[in-house]
Amino acid sequence: MNQTAYFAGGCFWCITPVFKELPGVAEVTSGYSGGDEAAPAYDDVKHQRTGHRETIRIDYDAAQVDFAQLLAIFLESVDPFDGEGQFIDRGHSYTLAVYYTDDAQRTEAEKQLAQLEAASGRKTFVSVEPFKSFWLAEEEHQDYYLKHPEAFEQELIDSGRKKA
Repeated sequence: MNQTAYFAGGCFWCITPVFKELPGVAEVTSGYSGGDEAAPAYDDVKHQRTGHRETIRIDYDAAQVDFAQLLAIFLESVDPFDGEGQFIDRGHSYTLAVYYTDDAQRTEAEKQLAQLEAASGRKTFVSVEPFKSFWLAEEEHQDYYLKHPEAFEQELIDSGRKKA
């Protein structure tokens, strides 16, 4: 059964490969969610002009991988304790969010975040919001890590997500 998850994990270039090769994941698409402006452009989102966050859409087969597993992987791939962005990417468009499409996703997100806070003794900064729209990012941002492997590798190092 095909389902969809939407995660804002900071730079969408950096979070895409985490899910791309996962069994059960059919597609990972870069885009924008959370804002009200129709068809936002990368430059406007990056410079905090639209209220959107860089977001990935994950289309997956729930018989092979479920939302809870995807969410756990997401939370391990970001810094859920940073409320100002992710790594060197700062501002609202790089903050974390789970855009839920049904009550089960909302409940799971709230549960995992509560568990993370209890285990760490720290407050998380992951917004849990109802999904309202997803705007496809420009083609140059789709599968950036495959199209520009050297630049992507440098981005991971420069951003602090990976040690040199």
